[in-house]
Amino acid sequence: MTEKKWSRNVALVGTGMSKFGAFSDKTSRDLFVEAFCDLKNYVDKGFDPKRIEALYLGNFSSDQFEKQAHLAPILASWIGISPVPTMRIEDACASGGVALRQAALAIASGEYDVVLVGGVEKMTDLHIAQVTEALGTAADSQFEIPAGFTFPGFYAAMATAYMAKYDAPKEAFYHVSIKNHKNGALNDNAQYQLTIRQIMESKKERAAIKGRPVPEWEDEMEFLSDPKGNPNIAWPMALFDCSPVSDGAAVALLVAEDLAQEFTDKPLYLIGSGQASDGALPDRETLASIPAAKLAGAQAYRMAGINPEDIDLAEVHDCFTIAEIMASEDLGFFPHGEGWKAAMQGKTARNGDRPINTSGGLKAKGHPVGASGVGQVVEIWKQLHGIAGERQIEGEPRIGLTHNVGGSGQTCVVNIFERRD
Repeated sequence: MTEKKWSRNVALVGTGMSKFGAFSDKTSRDLFVEAFCDLKNYVDKGFDPKRIEALYLGNFSSDQFEKQAHLAPILASWIGISPVPTMRIEDACASGGVALRQAALAIASGEYDVVLVGGVEKMTDLHIAQVTEALGTAADSQFEIPAGFTFPGFYAAMATAYMAKYDAPKEAFYHVSIKNHKNGALNDNAQYQLTIRQIMESKKERAAIKGRPVPEWEDEMEFLSDPKGNPNIAWPMALFDCSPVSDGAAVALLVAEDLAQEFTDKPLYLIGSGQASDGALPDRETLASIPAAKLAGAQAYRMAGINPEDIDLAEVHDCFTIAEIMASEDLGFFPHGEGWKAAMQGKTARNGDRPINTSGGLKAKGHPVGASGVGQVVEIWKQLHGIAGERQIEGEPRIGLTHNVGGSGQTCVVNIFERRD
């Protein structure tokens, strides 16, 4: 099957993001303005905001988190691009990635030439119980929520199914967490800029200061194996298997290919894009994989005319550590049942065969749900331009992929970018 190509090609000419974290003194408007200002640093020829013809905004639920609906036109006003048309895209945690795909389709159709893609979420003003309730609205309210599931529970069910099917040990998940925290420690925009070892040593120091028994953890694996340091949230998912509650914003500027050189001498090109959906967990044949991710990835590869082996790095949706392992298989990087082994062998590290989540991923960089998919694109931009600093991967990466999942896998969008010399 030959996948359809863009009617005209789409270029990425710049990205920007705010710091991800918890900011009691900021609103989603403040964070979005920060991301937009950062964008200006990466459009090397500069640009007039008045050239932007539309805003596609990924946002899951500003209605619940901030009691502010109809957010897109407000943000357009705050960055000075009114009266352009604005659209808020809601596809749970995949909102940002879907917004980018929809913006690209609008350019490919010829409707617009210059489009701003944004993603934003301000989550930390609510109590964690309220955040859990808000996120739960992305699940099936008739069959999943009444059964007592929360999102840690959904991914715990996937993790136990995966462990049972492939004989994977719980320790495999720890390797994902350790890797992503190492990467996040090198990312100035990450919510957690500490390695797992640094967190472990900090806990020891605090215990000593308070006059309590000092834990005798010798290394990260021993620390993560101890429920006192890494308590269970929904077995086998423990605290350090879970992405945090976050605030943040990210933006990307897409233009028609023939305009790209007006903005930058080094555009990236969106060469493949795919999106698929699925039912809730009870409707699926397997819990050890996310079928929508396999379909979206296959669509994107066909459109780009490449294979998984051609991808130099990927930013995947690691809302929980099991999600990264499943993504590495669903996207064809490793055979099914081999992703956990690859994680333990270091194949997904920055210097590994298949670098994944060099930004720190959702696990360490943070997961402001509407912004996460666009935040992934920021990392691909930096890596393919060789400007990722200490976390820059080896060689000269040319092709990067983003994988953004909504809910427990009911939505998945995959986008592939290429640098052309």
